[in-house]
Amino acid sequence: MAENTDLLAFVRARLAEEEETAREAGGDGWRTPADAPGEVHDRAGGIAFVVRGRGYDRHIALQDPARTLRRIETTRVLLDEYEEIAALDTDRPAQDFTSGRAVGLGFEVRQMAAEHAGHPDYRVKWLPRFSHWGPPSEG
Repeated sequence: MAENTDLLAFVRARLAEEEETAREAGGDGWRTPADAPGEVHDRAGGIAFVVRGRGYDRHIALQDPARTLRRIETTRVLLDEYEEIAALDTDRPAQDFTSGRAVGLGFEVRQMAAEHAGHPDYRVKWLPRFSHWGPPSEG
C-alpha cells in the first residue's frame, strides 16, 4: 500500500535527520554517565564539561549522541519489520496473525510519525487508527 510506504519514508527521513544531528554533536565521541548526570565525558573518560541544575543535566544525560544513535538503530529494526508486512496494515485487516502484526506495528509507526506532526511533510491521515480486532459481532 503506497500510503504505508510514504509513512515509512517519512519516519525514516526524520530518523536520518536526527542521526545527522547526533553525529554532528560528536556521535559516540562523548557520553553522559548515568551515575554522573550533568557531566559530559570524552572517549577517554575525562570530563569535557559540566551542566548542572534546573533539570538540564538529566535531560542532557538522556540525549547524548551515542544513546540517540543506539535508539535510532533499534527503531530502524522495527521499521524494517513493518516494511515487510505494511501492505497488510489496512482499515479492514484480515483476522490472522500476520495482519494483526501489521496493524500493531503500523500503530507504532504512526505514533512515531505523530511525534513530527508539525513537520510540513506530515499527513493527518497517518494519525494512529483504532480498529476493532476480534470476531465479527453477531447481529
